[in-house]
Parts: sequence; C-alpha cells; structure tokens
Amino acid sequence: MYKVFFNQKELILTSLFVDQTQTAPLFFLKYTNKENILEALKSKKVERLYVYHPKEEKLLGIFFNMFKIIEAAGGIVENKTTGEILFIYRNNKWDFPKGRIEKEEAVRSAALREVEEETGVKEISITKALPMTYHIFQRNGKFRLKKTFWYAMETTSMDPLVPQKEEGIKKAVWKPKSEIPKLFENAYENIKKLWEESTL
Repeated sequence: MYKVFFNQKELILTSLFVDQTQTAPLFFLKYTNKENILEALKSKKVERLYVYHPKEEKLLGIFFNMFKIIEAAGGIVENKTTGEILFIYRNNKWDFPKGRIEKEEAVRSAALREVEEETGVKEISITKALPMTYHIFQRNGKFRLKKTFWYAMETTSMDPLVPQKEEGIKKAVWKPKSEIPKLFENAYENIKKLWEESTL
C-alpha cells in the first residue's frame, strides 16, 4: 500500500480490495483515469480515496505514468548537542527542509545540499534512509507528482541558522521534540506521517 497526498487528503494505492464509502470511494485503476481521480480528490465530500489494482507492480506503474514525476530530497535533522529537530516555515506551513534533485545529482548529495542551502545548517551527516513521500501538486495549470527521498540526519553545530528567503522560507529553527505536536497543527499530512515513521 502506498499513500499519495493531495493537499491534506490521502490517495491510497492498494492491491487489497477495500469496502468503499461515500467519503472514501474506491476506484478500479483499469476503469479510471487521472481526470476522474483528481476530480474526486477535489470534492469536499471525499475524505480519502482508494485506487485499486490486484497486481501491485501494475498499480504503481500505471498510476505513476499518469503524472510527470518531480524528484526531490531532504532530511529530518537532529541536533545531537541539544536534541532538537530542524524545521522550516514556508507557505504558511511548518515543514522539513527539502528541494529538487538536480540533473545527474546523487540523491544523498542532493538531500544534504538542499538541507544546508535552505537552513544554513553546518556539518550534517546522514544516519539512515527514511520512507519516501509522494504528493500531487499543481504548477502552471498542470498536475505533477512529487516523489521525495528522505533521510535522518544529525549535526552538533550550534552556528546560527539562515533561512533561504529566495525560496520563500521565512524561518529556519531548532524545535524541541515536545513542541512538535503543536507545530503539526499547521503542517502537511505527509510530513506528519514521515515523522511518525522516522522513530527519531
């Protein structure tokens, strides 16, 4: 099962048949298309959406071919000196730093580069890979699918953070773990799921 987010809604790709409801319809991938899926996701009546195909490989292949895929990479950074977690504030939401992977750039290198560029954090290292996230977004009138590779990272640096304002980042801050539930009242659903699965 894979989860794709559209705004705050879940689109669940599943090879297991599930009972549909009015608020969580089930689409058979064989009999639908991108336009129908997007129309349902935009509906205020729909809370989440299931897209079904009995073979997972075909399910993923067909669905991902519906969209132009943009690949990004980023990280959840823990400061081992203070135990705090690095956040950015962009588009009126709290988020973890991430950005687009450049052509022929290694994914891990892109993740480290983007985190440093967006926050100014120094001396970061990757400790482990985290689950990927997927979300659908609109750019220039076209819907695209962003696939983000995530890593757990750490640093001991206490140098001041510098938000990358040209990328629309208003704040780059260290937050204690006790404050994260409050921050998540104003964050994207995929970020919340990522944190739950990170076990940091």
